[in-house]
Amino acid sequence: MLEGMTTYTLRSARPVPAPVVKELLTTDDAGRPAVPFTDHEGGAPLRCCLRHSREGERIALVSYAPLRRWAAETGADPGPYDEQGPVFVHAGECAGPEAGDLPFTGAHRTLRRYSADGRILGGRLVAVPEDFAPALDEAFTDPEVALVHVRAVEYGCFLYEVRRRG
Repeated sequence: MLEGMTTYTLRSARPVPAPVVKELLTTDDAGRPAVPFTDHEGGAPLRCCLRHSREGERIALVSYAPLRRWAAETGADPGPYDEQGPVFVHAGECAGPEAGDLPFTGAHRTLRRYSADGRILGGRLVAVPEDFAPALDEAFTDPEVALVHVRAVEYGCFLYEVRRRG
């Protein structure tokens, strides 16, 4: 690890907050109502608790605009970088993230870096799980980076965000 770097651990990974999930289950960020279903197979990446769904859980696939919601909270203007996409969430109460390692790192991931004013600063493909945490640390060595979106490469789906501490 480079001198001065901080390891960003699970407590830095931010799930979709419970109040936002509740809103998305009423009307998602594309203006549609959620359609909950029973996941008979399990394995869907849940963004409310940052784990895979278990067989038999009630979940919903909703449209979520993470940068838009962050911008509304911080006063930034994401401009053309505002996008929405599908995310799985629990269809009811969720206990939130469980303690552990950074979630969803077992496949190719893209780390998109954003400035405090909502502009994209670049990205990085992470192909090996062991490279994920160092790549996240590296992203935050740039003082302009305010947050990082972790996304799946296969579908481009948003998984979670990591914000600069402090």
